[in-house]
Amino acid sequence: MMKQRLLGKQGPMVSALGFGCMIYGQLDAEESESTIRRAVERGVSLLDTADAYDGGQSEQIVGRVVNGQNSKVHVATKFGIRGRNSDGTLKLDGSREYVVQACQNSLRRLGLDVIDLYYLHRVDPNVPIEDTVGAMGELVKTGLVRQIGLSEVSAETLQRANAVHPIAAVQMEYSLWSRDVEQSLLPACRKLGVTLVAYSPLGRGFLAGAIRDQESFRQGDIRRLMGERFSKEALQHNRNWLEQLDALARQNECTTAQLALGWLLQTGDDIIPIPGTRKLAKAEENIAAVNLALPSETWRKVEGIVASGQVHGLRLPAALLKQLEV
Repeated sequence: MMKQRLLGKQGPMVSALGFGCMIYGQLDAEESESTIRRAVERGVSLLDTADAYDGGQSEQIVGRVVNGQNSKVHVATKFGIRGRNSDGTLKLDGSREYVVQACQNSLRRLGLDVIDLYYLHRVDPNVPIEDTVGAMGELVKTGLVRQIGLSEVSAETLQRANAVHPIAAVQMEYSLWSRDVEQSLLPACRKLGVTLVAYSPLGRGFLAGAIRDQESFRQGDIRRLMGERFSKEALQHNRNWLEQLDALARQNECTTAQLALGWLLQTGDDIIPIPGTRKLAKAEENIAAVNLALPSETWRKVEGIVASGQVHGLRLPAALLKQLEV
């Protein structure tokens, strides 16, 4: 049976492992829908999507999956990204008018009357967070949204937002090779009773062994543009410690992906990883990590292998990281 965790201070209870519905490379809607359906059958009840994923197609796929079984599935989606600028940075919109417009569009694509968890995908630096969250709170009052969340924010911004309306969850990149959240944001979440939803818990596929070199990327895969960490040099260096992680996984009769997810799950009951995949076998593999029980000494070995300073390359392009300094 799938283990459960609280989403936000007051709940509800959702699966300890969610499913991230962003697809790298060319979208195969039928394959993705089949995989998501299987994950739901296996007890995954938190599906995470966004209006920016595949031009809204991801929301449509999730909508088809949850149709008729809303009580079993908790749908989270996001708004606030309206494309990219010529320099690769994001076009952001957190205005009150767009909050309402984006929500209505997402509801239509999802085929739902209410969104369970509605995130601000990225903070608009031109709109005070109090204004955006205030408008999101109005969606809760009118019954279009049940809970609200934020994505890629600082501890200070979270505190300001939570003073306007309770924040149920914050979504951040968090994995063995991206641990910045532990410095200030995760403590702030725990102080406020906010769940941390960990996106890219498998390092955008690297910790699952899917990316060994640049030839691993499919056509149209945006990871080619994701900064230094996927450069030829960084991949070559990071493979050195990944091979050690592979060996430790074999010793414990699990996969490297399961070891990475298991480590994240054991960091606290207020952490919900949301790995995504297009493959049924990988989805089954990820779900099995929920029941991975290893001694604390093994987790210390895992952290020792991927120690601070071992990971080469920025997690995102510098220009995008600068947009996240909010």
